[in-house]
Amino acid sequence: MKKVVLLLIITISAPSLYSCKEEVSKTSEKSQNDPLTIPEAQLALATESSEAVSTEAAYKYVTATSGLSLRAFNNLQSDKVGKMPYGSKVKVIHSESKNTMNVSGIRGAMDEVEFNHKTGFAFNGYLSRYFPPDRDMHAKAYAEELRVHFPEVQFSEIHKGTVSKPITQETLSLPKAQWHEAFFIAQQLFEIPSEFEFPRSEGKDLEVIQDQKPKKDIWESKLEITRKDDVLQKIAYLYSSKKFHSQVFVEKEGTTIKITKIETLQ
Repeated sequence: MKKVVLLLIITISAPSLYSCKEEVSKTSEKSQNDPLTIPEAQLALATESSEAVSTEAAYKYVTATSGLSLRAFNNLQSDKVGKMPYGSKVKVIHSESKNTMNVSGIRGAMDEVEFNHKTGFAFNGYLSRYFPPDRDMHAKAYAEELRVHFPEVQFSEIHKGTVSKPITQETLSLPKAQWHEAFFIAQQLFEIPSEFEFPRSEGKDLEVIQDQKPKKDIWESKLEITRKDDVLQKIAYLYSSKKFHSQVFVEKEGTTIKITKIETLQ
């Protein structure tokens, strides 16, 4: 009699056990294919990773050598609530996608930014994804620091000429850089006088600007701007003395801007 009762219990329980196993199997399968059932630990990791990328992309650097004003509202006439020194790292809260103004030949707009626990607006023409070089920094050292954050940045150094008249050529390639960003970097790296402002795209096909305050014993110090149909083609700084002749070129190739310095000892 006991055997009969036990057999009946097993028979009744079997479908229930099978149903339970099937439900577990379906739940496991669903958790693999349905993003809404991702385990909380994995979801947290995905969220942190996404935030890390967007946070990193939200920071830019001040390239204006005299500093950049932080204003109360998104126009250049509003009150200043602070000043961000050259090289400052600022957080971009909201970036304008369209250029709405032109400041000294640089097109841009007012971005909402945060600096030193203050929120305001700043002209994004003086904000760059590339941090600017320190004073008296060598191009190679600057390129190495950039490559830590931007592996696509390239640098090359070539030595040629003769023993008595050596020639050194340095080239720094900056993907997705804008003309004014590259010009400011070249100005700091290769001591282009601050009297030379970033040239406007509109103007003569060939414009030559002489240095009005050249250093002592300098034979030549001038900026040459090449344009075509009011589009910049090349910016060149020519500098020479009794000891050496130097040329700095800023040129665009596709979406990359190259800064090249060629120096020849006299």
